[in-house]
Amino acid sequence: MPRNLLLISNSTLHGSGYLDHCEANICEFLGDHKTVAFVPFARPGGISHDGYTEIARERFAKMGFSLSGVHEAGDMKAAVRNADAIFIGGGNTFVLLSGLHANDLLETIREEVTKGKPYIGTSAGSNVACRSIMTTNDMPIMYPPSFEALQLLPFNLNPHYLDPDPNSRHMGETRATRIKEFHVFNDVPVLGLREGAMLHVDGDKILLKGMTGARLFIRKQEPREFLPGDDLSFLL
Repeated sequence: MPRNLLLISNSTLHGSGYLDHCEANICEFLGDHKTVAFVPFARPGGISHDGYTEIARERFAKMGFSLSGVHEAGDMKAAVRNADAIFIGGGNTFVLLSGLHANDLLETIREEVTKGKPYIGTSAGSNVACRSIMTTNDMPIMYPPSFEALQLLPFNLNPHYLDPDPNSRHMGETRATRIKEFHVFNDVPVLGLREGAMLHVDGDKILLKGMTGARLFIRKQEPREFLPGDDLSFLL
């Protein structure tokens, strides 16, 4: 599959602004692909699709790219097909997937990406690139027709992954515990992608980028640690 994906754990890193920590990665990834179709469906409230798109439009313009929200077009599918690249932003993954279903965009996006169109996801936008959204951190405030997502990858992500803090007095379940619970019922690898980390998927190659690394959970195996620069192509 000639897929070309940049899957980013988070859009904002502590101490910096929107997409600042991954600006160089986005610019390198997009290259001469100057027009971007933005999917703003992940925000459940507090900001409209127009408002979210404007934030993304201004940020991408600073990087030299032209971005438009798919909801601004009369034909959303055509907007996805006609753009040079696709960007799906973060928010609530259940709301995002519900919006993709409601606007019948899943298959169109999948077709374009499997033909090689660059795809950028942050947080929820990275979740929906995977097999399912079952390892998101978000609350299911909407109920999409299915938890299955774009299935551009044969594994799942857990963006914003947090390591257990041995000094914490919090008695609730850790992210690692939640992922182990997922593996009681599902035999799907889960990559815990820390904030500041991202994956570049180029065809049958996966490179871990960013500054913080990731933790891989495979059913009935001990978690494995990976650092920026590591090759994760075996996950394909």
